[in-house]
Amino acid sequence: MDLDALVPLEREHFDRDPVEVAPDLLGALLRVDDVVVRLTEVEAYRGEGEDPGSHSFRGRTPRVESMWGEPGHLYCYFTYGMHWCCNLVCWPPGRSGAVLLRAGEVVAGHGTVAARRAGIAERDWTRGPARLAKSLALAGRDDGADAVTPGGRARVYEGVTPPPSSIRSGPRVGVSGPGGDGDAYPWRFWVEGEPSVSVYRPGRVRPR
Repeated sequence: MDLDALVPLEREHFDRDPVEVAPDLLGALLRVDDVVVRLTEVEAYRGEGEDPGSHSFRGRTPRVESMWGEPGHLYCYFTYGMHWCCNLVCWPPGRSGAVLLRAGEVVAGHGTVAARRAGIAERDWTRGPARLAKSLALAGRDDGADAVTPGGRARVYEGVTPPPSSIRSGPRVGVSGPGGDGDAYPWRFWVEGEPSVSVYRPGRVRPR
């Protein structure tokens, strides 16, 4: 892959409703240093007062401050006391929303990811949001980082958009309570048939 030939997404791409942005990110490329992942699974989260499954539903806290920032920035959070997960912030500054990056396929930087994921089968390198973040070495230091402006570790690029017939949607993984209602919030999107897509599990823990 010619990394210099990749076409970056503009900030305007993210300055929209996360539910619109999420399916449009399927097939897009996320580059962090020398590793590139093609996104195959994402979840949309709206914000304060709108989405009971969202971290920002109850308002601003230091942990979720990045969700109110500029679109195209990263929101990284720590979960279960051991894992980092990463989102791309949507909507204009002052309105919270984001797309959780759930899974992808490594298309460049295989040696780097193999070293980071030693002993893990390639199929499982980026199958799930914590595994994806670990493979890309995204963590708390990246929270709030700009993934649109050149010069940072992370940047999002155009990819090959999957055919509409292959895109599926359904309830979000691991979200309990009202936000886990798949009829009201069918905001997980994935590419059918992709081996990197994670397994659906209903919510048994508190909402994200």
